[in-house]
Amino acid sequence: MTRIPTKQEVLDWISANPTLTSKRDIAKAFGIKGADRIDLKRILKELEAEGHLEKRKRSYRDPDRLPPVSVLQVKAPNADGDLFARPLEWHGEGVEPIVLIIARASDPALGEGDRILARLTVVHEEDHNYEARLIRRIGTNPRKIVGIFRKGAEGGRIVPIDKAGQTEWLVADGAVHGAKDGELVEAEQAGPKNRMGLPRARIVERLGDPTAPKAVSLIAIHQHGIPDDFPDKVIAEADNAKPVGLKGREDLRDMPLLTIDPSDARDRDDACYAHADDDPKNPGGHVIWVAIADVAAYVLPGSALNREARKRGNSSYFPDRVVPMLPDRLSGDLCSLHEGVPRACVAVRMQIDANGNKIGHRFVRGLMRSVASLNYAEVQEAIDGNPNDRTGPLVETVLKPLYAAYAALKKARAVRQPLELDLPERKIVLSETGHVESVAFRDRLDAHRLIEEFMILANVSAAETLIAKRRPLLFRVHEEPAPEKLESLRETAQAAGLNLAKGQVLQTRHLNALLNAAAGTEDAELINLTTLRSMAQAYYNPENFGHFGLALRNYAHFTSPIRRYADLVVHRSLISAHGWGTDGLTEDEITRLEETATHISDTERRSMMAERDTTDRYLAAYLSERVGNEFTGRISGIARFGAFVKMDETGADGLVPVRSLGREFFHFDREAGTLMGADTGLIIAIGQRVTVRLTEATPVTGGLELELLSIDDQALPRGQGPKGRSSRRKAISTKRKKDKIKRKIERKRRQR
Repeated sequence: MTRIPTKQEVLDWISANPTLTSKRDIAKAFGIKGADRIDLKRILKELEAEGHLEKRKRSYRDPDRLPPVSVLQVKAPNADGDLFARPLEWHGEGVEPIVLIIARASDPALGEGDRILARLTVVHEEDHNYEARLIRRIGTNPRKIVGIFRKGAEGGRIVPIDKAGQTEWLVADGAVHGAKDGELVEAEQAGPKNRMGLPRARIVERLGDPTAPKAVSLIAIHQHGIPDDFPDKVIAEADNAKPVGLKGREDLRDMPLLTIDPSDARDRDDACYAHADDDPKNPGGHVIWVAIADVAAYVLPGSALNREARKRGNSSYFPDRVVPMLPDRLSGDLCSLHEGVPRACVAVRMQIDANGNKIGHRFVRGLMRSVASLNYAEVQEAIDGNPNDRTGPLVETVLKPLYAAYAALKKARAVRQPLELDLPERKIVLSETGHVESVAFRDRLDAHRLIEEFMILANVSAAETLIAKRRPLLFRVHEEPAPEKLESLRETAQAAGLNLAKGQVLQTRHLNALLNAAAGTEDAELINLTTLRSMAQAYYNPENFGHFGLALRNYAHFTSPIRRYADLVVHRSLISAHGWGTDGLTEDEITRLEETATHISDTERRSMMAERDTTDRYLAAYLSERVGNEFTGRISGIARFGAFVKMDETGADGLVPVRSLGREFFHFDREAGTLMGADTGLIIAIGQRVTVRLTEATPVTGGLELELLSIDDQALPRGQGPKGRSSRRKAISTKRKKDKIKRKIERKRRQR
């Protein structure tokens, strides 16, 4: 029988380990398992009843000791200028502890009454018991601003770099934080919002030269609050990690698994291999292996690495850098499936028939060794008959079997009919100095589609296994389009002479029929864009609502745990389901699954917005040298303040402001998605072909302003050009004069 600790031993443990105070942590510390946990629970209850412990959620702590992260209220500075704070979480019976705030140079100025979240360290000084480092001010939740600092006589102003930010911010002389004129800075709102005059801000960080090429992604990172520095403890854990051995794993090192990634890949977390199935019951079938980096072996529940990975939610990718979910020691080394080195993996063996239908699968925890790290282009070249020195030896034995399995999967895809949008992806090519060299559209090769189909099949297998084993997981959910968006798509299709039938349960094959009907016509891009905009946004959820876009009932993300926390959760659930070790999904994680799903869905959207803003800024920088040039494009959006145009050459989106369309009033019809001129009757609608002139490009905000020259190859109605536009006011004035003359003539006639 396990020895149960005394009450004093439990109190000593909690005092020495303030961050490991859950019942599970205490049980683990004293080696208490099984039924003996009942006795531990009794002791904890008694200590709580006696006032020695206080239960906070699922953990216990000494009420006479402050938690390591506490809420404090700032006091007025003392005669020496030192800043002390009162702990708001003090529940002890003794004298309230004294907390000294240790301010860093980057910390905002704190005032009396401010409530802050701080990290505490126990000290034994004469005038204080704790030292506090600011994590953040709470309660007020100050607004963050990223902008250009313009120095003035007393402080200065901040000009926001956000396209939507029109208001400048005043900075007092004592809140400049050493910023120089023209520098890019991060600031926060200082004090309450003023009814009159400009709002006030304090600078919290200097970000450098805003015109430097590499500042483009830095602006987006700070603007969207993406963590880009790893805490020391996280780096230390990563640096102390050691390669995982073969113990408890299946040896896959002799299997010719290989990775296929973009040529500029930062990490390699998936490898694959396929061969003809030798099972006589499966003629013409194939066996596909997909091996994924075993990140769970290095990022353990409860670790600093895990907390930081969950906080980030995912990696964020920019043209010039990546903000990884995991430190480089893991993402670029131990968890990356590099060529020729043994790497821990979780692999799935999938059996498909001649028509690409999966007829069986099984998961293993293994150790693999990649035979090659290839890129998409060279794999495609090899299959097309132009192998290089790296791919040549692999064509017959590895690459052709991969493509044979992919050919079978294409048959199953054709039957399933996932949504087939034709929207080319932009690629921004940077020079070594960070300047934009070119903007092109990425090639879509069969090599890309092959990996995509293999990964989808592996993701389906993971979801099906965990459902069958009744284990919790995070599903990747994509719901059907909302009825109002579907109706808008239907109206757009009808305007183009196409049809999307009503009165039936919508399936992706119905949308594909519409897309196919539009293919090759001048409305193809419009129908693709409108279909995309009608789609709901995908998200993570512990409940399974299916994946509409992929036409799949069971789908989860399993294949990218280096860059997505959702995949790490699925890996841990697989580990628990198969009994592969103690690093599986914990009870605490299971209870927080819904919270985790919401959080990582939000971080994913945050990264998407930051990546989009970065692309916009690079495109604006690229086009800034071509102001005055004419471009062709298509109306891609309508708003009350103007029309958005997607330009053909670069795919950049620019705004035609309604104020530039002449002096007539334009009626905005939200439902129809149109602007209509009150005088001329000019209608501007989504999908119209246009010619525009670039009048302004602002790299720091990513804004492009355009002048509309023609619509559907027709010049604007007379008087609608940039000069000599007709004036609604003038037309009304002329009509009034005519009416006045007419009334005068009528009076004279009556007098006669």
